[in-house]
Amino acid sequence: MDQEGGHQQMAATTWEGYVDWRNRPVIVGRHGGMLAAFFVLVVEVLENLAFLANASNLVMYMEDYMHVSPSRAANDVTNFMGTAFLLALLGGFLSDAFFTTYRIYLISAAIEFLGLVILTVQAKSASLKPPPCNLANPAAVCQEVGGGKAAMLFAGLYLVALGVGGIKGSLPSHGAEQFDDSTPQGRKKRSTFFNYFVFCLSCGGLIAVTLVVWVEDNKGWQWGFGISTLAIFLSIPIFLAGSASYRNKIPSGSPLTTIFKVLIAAALNPCKSRNTSNAIASMNTSPSHGTTQMAQRKQEAFEAEEEEEEEEDDPKSKEVTLPSNGSFSFLNRAVTSKPIHRSLECSVQQVEDAKVVLKLLPVFACTIILNCCLAQLSTFSVQQASTMDTKLGSLKVPPASLPIFPILFIMILAPVYDHFIVPFARRATKTEMGITHLQRIGIGLALSVLAMAVAALVEIKRKRVASHSGLLDSTGPLPITFFWIALQYLFLGSADLFTLAGLLEFFFSEAPASMRSLATALSWASLAMGYYLSTVIVSIVNGVTGNSGHRPWLKGANLNGYHLERFYWLMCVLSGLNFLNYLFWATRYKYRSTGSSK
Repeated sequence: MDQEGGHQQMAATTWEGYVDWRNRPVIVGRHGGMLAAFFVLVVEVLENLAFLANASNLVMYMEDYMHVSPSRAANDVTNFMGTAFLLALLGGFLSDAFFTTYRIYLISAAIEFLGLVILTVQAKSASLKPPPCNLANPAAVCQEVGGGKAAMLFAGLYLVALGVGGIKGSLPSHGAEQFDDSTPQGRKKRSTFFNYFVFCLSCGGLIAVTLVVWVEDNKGWQWGFGISTLAIFLSIPIFLAGSASYRNKIPSGSPLTTIFKVLIAAALNPCKSRNTSNAIASMNTSPSHGTTQMAQRKQEAFEAEEEEEEEEDDPKSKEVTLPSNGSFSFLNRAVTSKPIHRSLECSVQQVEDAKVVLKLLPVFACTIILNCCLAQLSTFSVQQASTMDTKLGSLKVPPASLPIFPILFIMILAPVYDHFIVPFARRATKTEMGITHLQRIGIGLALSVLAMAVAALVEIKRKRVASHSGLLDSTGPLPITFFWIALQYLFLGSADLFTLAGLLEFFFSEAPASMRSLATALSWASLAMGYYLSTVIVSIVNGVTGNSGHRPWLKGANLNGYHLERFYWLMCVLSGLNFLNYLFWATRYKYRSTGSSK
């Protein structure tokens, strides 16, 4: 009896499914919590500083020092950033399947550090770069980087991209895992963590686009790369300092294998049904379904989408028919039909997990257009500002530093949202969340529509000033302050805060426990696809509008010759349609996790 009581006490004081950094059981009250998450937040400041310090100004480095053409430099940078964000899926997958988020971060940080060391050495050594251009002879052709020098450049860049992807795919989930999502207090703290994660991400970005960009432009790129290298190096001991307080989720194998197995089984299994209760009972041979009571709970979860469970004392309840008209009901065949091969046998829980993942994908797809709008902040918005008066008193603000506006807005809004808006919403709605994840994402998408409309109106005003001043063909600054551009930055920055933090928490809380890191990484994949889609839309717009002898909207002698306002109106319409599409899916979504909809 004493031994049994000791086992019960041990189970009550440890976190099931989690271990510490030495693979020992983690203790309730000793591991996890806000202290452990604090180390993650500090590390995020340094990590994003290291990444954005180079990404925000990399086009200039490629053009001025590697002598790459502007169009190719823009493509190289787009490919670099897109690859980095897409590789977050790899980092999330490895965290869930084979390693812990703790180990993936350390491995990824070491890879990024190695890449930055290569870039720093190349920037420092003149022999590892193309020879400088002969400015005294305008007819001289600059030698573009090639051969071993180009190999060194891209090896460094894509090592950085691989490291950044691993970090983006593991760090947010590692921080969120420190909170107990079975209690309202734990879920509230987790929500606060995601808000401040975006805040810290912006802090790193603020330092990157101000201090580090200035150093790169005035002291040399070797110093800029050096600061990034130092930042990612310092993040490693800071992250390790929290090791004793972390709780790390035990990897449970490849979640993708399970999902693909369910999809294949549903597609290939014959329509001939087998006894449902026998299918459920067959899971009893699994260690995780060792009792009939556990099997019954899985059966109840499977039917929760469609109807109430019949009374347990009713003998007919043992012969339950699986729902045939629910969401993705075709997947039911993976468990109700006799498998064509033993390897395609699926449990009810596996089918339910596959359904959850498929229901997340429409929400993910709806955020790509938003990120396409955000891509304009680093392209056309910067070009607009470069034609305007960028003086701030006696200080001339470089257009490349304009991303400081959305960063500052996010840094102001994040604490306001967490400490004022959310508590007010909780009191007003008398719910745990106050504002649900999907409502928060929807607010961000609605703000993106407004942002594109504001951007179009600001461009109309800018061109009107150019016309009235007789400066349509001039490359000089127009007599209009660049603070007008800050309006679209305000709305897009607010949209980014609402959507990114909401999306990270939504994917983490709704995804099956076995693939939370991978699901969270979808937020970064959406960002990458938004940038790629922006390039595609610009090409399509120019191709369509350039037919029949008309001048393309986004081509001309200078920006004043563009029809940029029409492009912004097009993005406004696309964002509006995307928002309506989002409402269609969001209003039909049924929350899976406890507290998400409360």
